[in-house]
Amino acid sequence: MRVLSNAKTSERMNIPTTDHYLLKHAHVPRPLLGHQAAQFPVAEGLAAFDNLVLVDLEIRGGAIAAIQSSTQPSIRLSSAASSLPSAETSSRVPPVASPPLPTVDLRRGMVWSRFVDMHTHLDKGHIWGRSPNPDGTFATAFHTILRDRERHWDSEDIYRRMEFGIKCSVAHGTGALRTHIDAYNNQANISFGAFKALQEEWQDRITLQAASLVSLDYFLGPQGETLADLVALVGGVLGGVAFPNPDLDAQLDRVFALAQERDLSLDFHVDESGDPADDALERVALTALRYNFTKQIVCGHCCSLALQPHDRAQRTIQRVKEAGIGIVSLPMCNLYLQDRNQVATGRQYRGATAADTTQQQDAAPTHTPRWRGVTLLHELHHAGVPVAIASDNCRDPFYPFGDHDMLEVFREGVRIAHLDSPYADWSQVVTTTPALLIGLPQAGRIEVGCPADLVLFQARSFSELLARSQHDRTVLHRGRPIDTTLPDYAELDSLLVP
Repeated sequence: MRVLSNAKTSERMNIPTTDHYLLKHAHVPRPLLGHQAAQFPVAEGLAAFDNLVLVDLEIRGGAIAAIQSSTQPSIRLSSAASSLPSAETSSRVPPVASPPLPTVDLRRGMVWSRFVDMHTHLDKGHIWGRSPNPDGTFATAFHTILRDRERHWDSEDIYRRMEFGIKCSVAHGTGALRTHIDAYNNQANISFGAFKALQEEWQDRITLQAASLVSLDYFLGPQGETLADLVALVGGVLGGVAFPNPDLDAQLDRVFALAQERDLSLDFHVDESGDPADDALERVALTALRYNFTKQIVCGHCCSLALQPHDRAQRTIQRVKEAGIGIVSLPMCNLYLQDRNQVATGRQYRGATAADTTQQQDAAPTHTPRWRGVTLLHELHHAGVPVAIASDNCRDPFYPFGDHDMLEVFREGVRIAHLDSPYADWSQVVTTTPALLIGLPQAGRIEVGCPADLVLFQARSFSELLARSQHDRTVLHRGRPIDTTLPDYAELDSLLVP
């Protein structure tokens, strides 16, 4: 990872070159401080509304060695060890005396942990230039991807596009990422091979995970067992798409059995539609309860849950909680894809008959979407279900925009799903919660003993943070600033010839 030179950072963010220094007057979202948050005083004014804590962060040897209140210096959490600290040894101790540490005054600028992007599709990314989606629908995106995969997805194509996405992610401040990988037949060997090479090359800069992606019927044949063995071999996650079909329960049984035999976690795409009849999420929960499944299960999208009657949705949410399932919503992609002339959704929201809906579509070939596509994030959260949001597709037929920037995902998630009042309480959906759901308990948090993997912003409040792109952010990896230069789109030009 390239270290950022002084010329590439503002004077305000000129991080000392020593491995022991102090970041003063940092505004940190209280939930990111974990169990240590209760030690710090409640802020005043807008910082109180945003649930921010003003602290000084002592960085030593690439880790967070101490956290001290900027307003009440007597409150200080510090490691008892002089080498790599441990969160379990945190205690209150008097402030450290002289000699003074090299110090950066952040002037109430916000500090976050590096982000965790737990649902991506790096293997599909950045093909819009050769395979656009002319009508923006899910069906067209699906078939466009099939054609592009058949024509282009060799080892070089997959490697270069996935690496481009990783470069963007790291530059924007992501520290851990899970990608779903299309894994039909020999494509599994090609794509997982490219992924393993990238995982090894980037292991000192970002944690990378991979989950298989096939329709669940694929697991009913012998090729499903072969895929499960491959996923186990590469240390991946078993995953697939639970499309509505009469054999869904049998397919889920097979997937759970394969995962249980190999001690694999599960990650499903479910109910990515505007049809209230789609109920794969509930079926996954019931299967998990029947198997007494102990590994982590994640379900992504869950769009149709938002269109179901209240009692039915609440029943599903309760079963999801009982099964210990985590939910990841993809607000930008779901907003883009959902309710594009979907007849079922039109009837749900307008109370129209099928004939009425057809007449409306004949009169106007396109219509304005009536809902935002996201699942019941608030209801799931209040029920105690762990919820996260992630970037999903990027510059491909499913979503033509995006830059693997989790701050953008959070900003748009706040706007689309009303993740506010206070904003800081939702800061965990792109940090600590996805970290726990993908098995990285020390990622996505700012605590004594954790790596100093941080993102520093000049914005002092959520209003400032979410109003601008924050392209001038500083990203620290183990306490050192990294080069946040984004890759040039021209790097992929030779791959994009139609």
